[in-house]
Amino acid sequence: MLIERTHHIHQLLDVLHDYPVVAILGARQVGKTTLSRQFVQHLPGPVTVFDLEDPRHLERLDDPMLELEPLEGIVVLDEIQLRPELFPVLRVLADRRPLPARFLVLGSASPDLLRQSSESLAGRIHYHHLGGLSLDEVGIDCIPVLWQRGGFPASYLARSDAASFRWRRDFIQTFVQRDLPQLGVQIPSLTLWRFWSMIAHYHGQVWNGAELARAFGVGETTVKRYRDLLTAALVLRQLQPWHENLSKRQVRSPKVYLADSGLLHSLLDVATMADLERHPKVGASWEGFALHQVTARLGAEPEQCFFWATHAGAELDLLVVQGSRRLGFEFKRTSTPRRRKSMYVAMADLGLERLDVIYPGEETFPMAEKIRAVGLSRLLTDVEPL
Repeated sequence: MLIERTHHIHQLLDVLHDYPVVAILGARQVGKTTLSRQFVQHLPGPVTVFDLEDPRHLERLDDPMLELEPLEGIVVLDEIQLRPELFPVLRVLADRRPLPARFLVLGSASPDLLRQSSESLAGRIHYHHLGGLSLDEVGIDCIPVLWQRGGFPASYLARSDAASFRWRRDFIQTFVQRDLPQLGVQIPSLTLWRFWSMIAHYHGQVWNGAELARAFGVGETTVKRYRDLLTAALVLRQLQPWHENLSKRQVRSPKVYLADSGLLHSLLDVATMADLERHPKVGASWEGFALHQVTARLGAEPEQCFFWATHAGAELDLLVVQGSRRLGFEFKRTSTPRRRKSMYVAMADLGLERLDVIYPGEETFPMAEKIRAVGLSRLLTDVEPL
């Protein structure tokens, strides 16, 4: 079964005409190569593909200028993080006029880790972030399976829950043993696996480096470095705090989420839905899953997403800022969401356009002025993209 990621294809078609280089960034195995194949089918002209994990393709790129300069149409460079020295070459090729070829580069690391891309291609490259499968791609009826297995296509489409769980365990092992070292990470794989497993228990919490450092037996700067490495490799998400010049003391450390609910469940050794329902992290897991679905539905970029909290107890799980617009979201795994004082504080202090309380239900109903409850199954009909 092949799921066509139509929304992403349309976004890529919009930006390809404006930039000579477009980068699709996402974790390993999240579907970048499949998306690129679907995408180029919508384009006229020739397509040339280089898989930078294929030794034959690498050999052709021993002299990248000689190989790439004559090409026309679309040139796809898959797993670009393996050859960062190509970025200065792409800058030269992107500045040609007229432009005979545009470049679609696929990477399993963030722009921060691919530093040469941001330095060499500033103003010439657009970054398109590809997460796991979302509800508009699999359908509302598949919410339980998507939550349990996560959004990696091979995990979601596995023939059974057991096969999905096995795939995710293998992915985690391969990721720390092979993929991270390919990005230049020199930390022992067992150390990173232990840290990744530990941080799964802090999923959805405000980062507390001192507590994690004590639990892990290393310094605070060390656990921060591990956190930032997993974030740069796109398997961990840091939701940054929103703070402005208010009279209240505000939380200034990020929240941390595993980027995929299926990987979270594997690291917690949760193999079935029954196991998940009994696990103490079930609420945090659902919150992270619903947060991902909301940001995917909105089409919000990572730099537009925040959380907000004060030391007095007021908080907002997700604040999406687009220009002058501010949208608030709370995530409650309950069948009867209720109004809380914190919601009114957030509405007033942050100047929210509206506040939606996302819950695992099937109805949308008003709770107060500009505040409503939205069942997750109503997300695609009742929450409009930005």
